[in-house]
Amino acid sequence: MIRFLITLAVSLAGGAVFSLIHAPLPWLLGPMVFTLIGARALRKVSKPLWPGFVRNIAMIMIGYSIGLTFTQSTLAEMGHQLPSMFLMTALLLIFSGLIGFCVSKLTGQPLPTIIMGSIPGGLSQMIILAEETKGIDLTVMTFLQVSRLLMIIFCVPLLVFSPLFGNSHSAIEAAASGSQAAWGDLFPNVLLFAAVCVAAAWFAAKIRFPSAYLLGPMISTAILHLSGVHGPALPAGLLDAAQLMIGTYVGLLLRPGNLKLKFMLFSFLSGLVLIAGSIGLSVLLTKMHGVSSSTAFLSMAPGGMDQMGIMAKEINADVAIVSCYQIFRTWFIYFAVPPLLRLLFKRIMPRTKKEAASAASP
Repeated sequence: MIRFLITLAVSLAGGAVFSLIHAPLPWLLGPMVFTLIGARALRKVSKPLWPGFVRNIAMIMIGYSIGLTFTQSTLAEMGHQLPSMFLMTALLLIFSGLIGFCVSKLTGQPLPTIIMGSIPGGLSQMIILAEETKGIDLTVMTFLQVSRLLMIIFCVPLLVFSPLFGNSHSAIEAAASGSQAAWGDLFPNVLLFAAVCVAAAWFAAKIRFPSAYLLGPMISTAILHLSGVHGPALPAGLLDAAQLMIGTYVGLLLRPGNLKLKFMLFSFLSGLVLIAGSIGLSVLLTKMHGVSSSTAFLSMAPGGMDQMGIMAKEINADVAIVSCYQIFRTWFIYFAVPPLLRLLFKRIMPRTKKEAASAASP
């Protein structure tokens, strides 16, 4: 309990400081940065502790909040954009593959390892896939994934809250203050939704559904909401608490000290190129469907669904559209990418082994 309370105090300090300096997403990035630094600074005093179930509670809250954004018109628009979701996902993955090819040539590392490290999927999913694939350097692959994650976490909020996408903190704060939910409006309907969301998260985790604690509550909430059951919006305080729970968890998860300098340089550069490519694809998406530039960028940004959903809510982007593009890409990576990569590696691996043998022979 003492370790948990110390970690919580560090996270609260981070959120408070980032709020005072008016940083974007202060209760997400503040706890993330402070726990990332504080975990190393306080290691001799107390090892930080942040149970996984705390993060899961936050994911349930975010999933519920995103589920409320789905309407009949939104679903119709998503059905209309389904071909675009496939096209944009394919273009982003091809672009990631090209980046991986360039990094492989520049570093001399095996192409399969670098490609797997460049795929914008979930870190845990890529690690599991790498362990099941022969010839993959797990250390290098993890370095590339973690460093890309660092770039996305810190660069995307700064971009999306910048004038580049027509957003300013004053306008965002004014819009948020005009649409804040009241605590008194939560009851009694929130009790029904809470029970349904917890049950949906538990069931989704049992059947090994991807991102179970986010997608289970989101889907169940959307179904209830579309069926006519009113779901109250969460007050700003609860959403800030959810951001703190997620930010602290991610801050303790990151291990930048383990990254080698050479791979940090190339992976950070590849992360910047990937973000630039996402901006280019977002421009194309805006031209195709007329969505706002912020909605398009968050739909294409190679980050997590929870973080992109939080940002979309903060800037009043179309959360449902952002979530659907992110979900489609996540599911495509979970289910379609692994067999495609295995098929590709079967062709690449023999060639790389022959090249290595010929190079080793006198």
